[in-house]
Amino acid sequence: MVLLDYLRQFNTPSVLVRLTLAVAFGGLIGVNREHKRRPAGFRTYMLVCLGSAMTGVLSQYLWVMSNTQWADVSSLLNKQIDVSRIGAKAIGGVGFLGAGTILITDQSEVKGLTTAAGLWASACLGLAIGAGFYEGALAGFAAIFLSIKVLPRFEEFLLSRSRNMNLYVELVSSERVRDFIVLLKAMNIQIFDVELERKRQNTGTGASVVFYLHLPKSQSHTKLLTNLSYSPDVRVIDEI
Repeated sequence: MVLLDYLRQFNTPSVLVRLTLAVAFGGLIGVNREHKRRPAGFRTYMLVCLGSAMTGVLSQYLWVMSNTQWADVSSLLNKQIDVSRIGAKAIGGVGFLGAGTILITDQSEVKGLTTAAGLWASACLGLAIGAGFYEGALAGFAAIFLSIKVLPRFEEFLLSRSRNMNLYVELVSSERVRDFIVLLKAMNIQIFDVELERKRQNTGTGASVVFYLHLPKSQSHTKLLTNLSYSPDVRVIDEI
């Protein structure tokens, strides 16, 4: 298309279109995370995508200038502009944001991996926009949005039918752990591993336990959680 060819060139309208697309695409991805109360939301995704787009534009600007107005200086210094270096630094630098969103909860559950991956993907999207690769940016935006909006439902569907299950349980005392294991075995549930952490509660000595289980075909995740929650030894129970 003539319009796309024009927008791939380095000019003021092209730069404005690229930065506007970065704000729009990054913001739309962030809105979904905002609704889910994730650590990084609308503004974070928008700024990451915008900053990466500016990096891509800056790389092109330096290349154009080094071959036009700065050509004499570049020739004198015998220096070549590598337009990929700034973008590579941007991709690596966004890692500090991703690391800040990853945490391990009291239930020994890792949180924030999807947010960190989304930020990194948003940075890559911004670089594609900044470079004027509009077709790739549009496809990348669609894929990222699909992965965070639609695929979680598919993931939940698969996990709900998985025979393996990680179970976090807080028991009234560490002495009840053995009784709980007996209860699981009586339900024909296979125990792969047990992680026990004793801790002092206001009402006495409690125990936090993570069970790695394999369920029989007749036992669903929801049904197991419901049945075990009625046990008088259980304070808190959740799937992780």
